[in-house]
Amino acid sequence: RTMGRMPTVEDFQGLIVANLNGRPVMIRDIGWVENGQEEPRSLARFDGNPSVNLVVQKQSGTNTIDVISKVKERIAQIQKTLPADIKINPIRDQSTFILRSIHEVRTHLILGAVLTSLVVLFFMGNWRSTLIAAVAIPASIIGTFTVMRVLGFTLNNITFLALTLAVGIVIDDAIVVLENIFRHVEEEGSPPRKAAVEATAEIGLAVSATTLSLVVIFLPVAFMSGTVGRFFHSYGITVAFAILFSWFISFTLTPMLSSRFLKVKRAGAGTASSKENRFYRAVSGGYLALLRKALAHRWVVVAVAGAVILSMIPLGGLVAKDFLPFDDQSEFEIFIQTPEGYSLETTDKVFAEVEADVMRVRGVKHLLAQIGDVAEGDVTQGTIYVRTVDLEERDYSQFDIMKDVRKVMARFPSLRVSVQNISAIGRGGGIRQTPVSFVLRGPDLAKLESYSGRITDEMRKINGFVDVDTSLSNRKPEVRVTVDRKKASDLGVQVQNVASSLNVFVGGEKVTKYREGADQYDVWLRADLPYRSSIPEVSNLPVPSSRLGKVRIRDVAGLSPELGPAQIDRATRQRQVTITSNLDGLALGAATDHVRKIVDRMELPPDYRIEFFGRAKTMQETLVNFLVALLLSVVFMYMVLAAQFESFLHPVSIMLALPISIPFALLSLVLLGETLNIYSILGLFLLFGIVKKNGILQVDYTNTLRGRGLERNAAILEANAARFRPIIMTTVTLIAAMIPIALGKGPGAASRASLAKVIIGGQALSLLLTLIVTPVAYSLFDDLGNLAFLRSWRERFERKEDRFWRKLKFWHRKRQRRLRARRERAVT
Repeated sequence: RTMGRMPTVEDFQGLIVANLNGRPVMIRDIGWVENGQEEPRSLARFDGNPSVNLVVQKQSGTNTIDVISKVKERIAQIQKTLPADIKINPIRDQSTFILRSIHEVRTHLILGAVLTSLVVLFFMGNWRSTLIAAVAIPASIIGTFTVMRVLGFTLNNITFLALTLAVGIVIDDAIVVLENIFRHVEEEGSPPRKAAVEATAEIGLAVSATTLSLVVIFLPVAFMSGTVGRFFHSYGITVAFAILFSWFISFTLTPMLSSRFLKVKRAGAGTASSKENRFYRAVSGGYLALLRKALAHRWVVVAVAGAVILSMIPLGGLVAKDFLPFDDQSEFEIFIQTPEGYSLETTDKVFAEVEADVMRVRGVKHLLAQIGDVAEGDVTQGTIYVRTVDLEERDYSQFDIMKDVRKVMARFPSLRVSVQNISAIGRGGGIRQTPVSFVLRGPDLAKLESYSGRITDEMRKINGFVDVDTSLSNRKPEVRVTVDRKKASDLGVQVQNVASSLNVFVGGEKVTKYREGADQYDVWLRADLPYRSSIPEVSNLPVPSSRLGKVRIRDVAGLSPELGPAQIDRATRQRQVTITSNLDGLALGAATDHVRKIVDRMELPPDYRIEFFGRAKTMQETLVNFLVALLLSVVFMYMVLAAQFESFLHPVSIMLALPISIPFALLSLVLLGETLNIYSILGLFLLFGIVKKNGILQVDYTNTLRGRGLERNAAILEANAARFRPIIMTTVTLIAAMIPIALGKGPGAASRASLAKVIIGGQALSLLLTLIVTPVAYSLFDDLGNLAFLRSWRERFERKEDRFWRKLKFWHRKRQRRLRARRERAVT
């Protein structure tokens, strides 16, 4: 008491606040004191029962599965100490989706390994060669695990996807080396040990070129900038090292096992060759016949290849573009904004009605509703997290459930609703997070409101835009106070006094703190509800006056009900309006194109413009980063091939197959109904590596045969006949490894399927043309290099080069003699 503190709440009643005519005025004379609770600004409900939400966020760099399992163990211990009527229910558990997705990928990895081994058995008909080739898969994968551990990578969806793709790639080098050893033993009768040495040396240059040029494709992906670059850093590194390990194994383990374990009978003398089966003879015979015609009509092939490359332009317009394909995660959320002015009780009643209707939708299992926010104090918005039955237990998708929920929400026209997916990259749920988000900026708020209304009206007319909304679409009810400054001056009232009085009487003000034992509580001062519940009552509230002591607010100001904007946003010192929309069956790229066309038709003034953010902005940045990575890959690929072949023209003839494969990849996306997203772009990178590998095998052996004295066209035909089987085998093994991914239906299947379908469709459709174009381009460039004027120019350049070096040596010797003479004079 000596410290001026109130020992109990009741003592506040006797607190003297004024003195009137010699009598003290206490709080009990003019008001009352209540030991109550602060007004609630949020609530949560789980399946209709009151709840408290607890969000556990893991630290950066820790293992998600490990953290979640430890949290569950701790929850189980805590549950034993709680009363029987209090339950702890983990409602959103990321480990469930992650574990199921990883299980699916692991299954795809095993199936891919089995299918690739069966492909080797089918083409070579020798179970020993099948085992030798199959050993390369686990050996490369296990070696990659070591690098992953050193670099701190975890086994997650991205690294597992990289390993699954690696299954179709790491066996390629082993197949190429093994097939060449097999051919030497079968066709030339070499002993396995001798064949292992000679065949590996013969194919070594081609294998090294294919491996290194494939590595330089994925390294730029690993070091891309931006969010996606960080996301796929582990992907690029994992694939690159898996390829390097397969290269090492193809030069060590595969030849060693072949020399010790391979048993093949020489073809001839009653023993049929492994290439004598009806299927292979038909395929290889048809290809060689077509290649002969192509070499006889080379410019026809050039025209066809040019037409295919030009078809990239219309196909690029047909394929839909997106950032990420949405996976069926068995969860989504409903963002709800009630009209401004609703209290927490009114909003709660609305949410209860919505929950009851949504719970009756097919497939809905659990609902977690959360209203308001303690920090911001806004009780007019909230979210409903929807957990559906597992994917295996239903024959319809999560997106069908979302459509049904939108139909239910149409019964509540006064609500602003967004039925949205929970993002796999970036922040999770709990906020309005839509695929299409952009801002309209300009100096005048009234014009912004008009323009944004016209834009949203046009967007609603386009099929695919759903839940279209703006940040200005809801008006907030308010009481506007207009001060008569002349009256206020006459009565001695300052505008600041009016504002502070309204703040205390209507809004309430924290004036001090009250301590009770070890706890401390806020003390709030506020007018009683009857004196602040309507405009007439508020206008009767007193305001201090320097001349009259106090006057009524109505004597110096007028109060009127108005509607104001719920929020006013600014960026770069300009006002802006945010426009958002979800998508239903419309790709993100097409949606942004529609928005830009709408804005262009409106012909806005120069100082009004739109700017996309969120997924649309990230998609644009990602496409630019991938384009830069692609250009770097092409440059590095050319450098590697030029160094390997010691030629500037051979890499060009090999890399001409790359632009030919792009239209076929885009065509496969159109035919299969997939979008061009970050996963399908990764598939394009892998497709480039495989297509280029075929050209390396063709050109390398052609050069080898020409070095042995064979005529060019004969060398081309014989080289392609010899390398046709390893090319077909590696192509089919890659497709076989991708089939389980393309047909997968489990968690995360949509993302992986778009990558696999690009590889399967692009490789299968472009294979024949690329196998024809590379030999034809090789012959054309060879003719170009043999032109008389080029040959004379090269000889003249060589003569000039020799003359230059002779002069340089002469001047060097002369300078050395001068320096020697100068040193001798200095000594003397």
